[in-house]
Amino acid sequence: MAVTLFNPDGLPKPDVYRQVAIAEGSRIVFLAGQVARDAEGRPVGTGDFAAQVEQAYLNVGRALSECGGSFDDVAKLTIYVVDWTPEKYALLGEGVGRAAEKLGVDPVKPITLIGVAALGEPDIMVEVEATAVLD
Repeated sequence: MAVTLFNPDGLPKPDVYRQVAIAEGSRIVFLAGQVARDAEGRPVGTGDFAAQVEQAYLNVGRALSECGGSFDDVAKLTIYVVDWTPEKYALLGEGVGRAAEKLGVDPVKPITLIGVAALGEPDIMVEVEATAVLD
C-alpha cells in the first residue's frame, strides 16, 4: 500500500476519518464520482441513503480493482450528500461499514463531506469521489 494515513499532533483525532494521507506510489488515480448504480447502470437503494453510500463505496473499490489497486490505496475521498443534515451521520456510517466489510478494508480515510442541493439525477442521494495512489 502506497498510502499512510494518520492524525498529526495538534489536530483533532476523529474516529471516522484521518486528517492526513501521505502518498508514496508512482501512479495517481483520480476516480469520477461514484453513485448508487450497478454495472448495468441500474439504480441501487432508491430512497435508502445507507444503501446508496454502500454501493458508491463498492463502486470505488471495483474501479480501483480494475486499475490494479484496491480501496486501501485511497488517499482522499470527497463525499457529496444531497440535503445533508447531522442526522445522516449514522446512516453514512452504516453504509460505509457494510461496504468496508464486503471489501475487507479499513474505510477510514481523509474525507471532505459536502452538502449539496442536488446531484446528476433526481434519485441520487450521495456521490463519492476518490483519489488513490498505486505503487
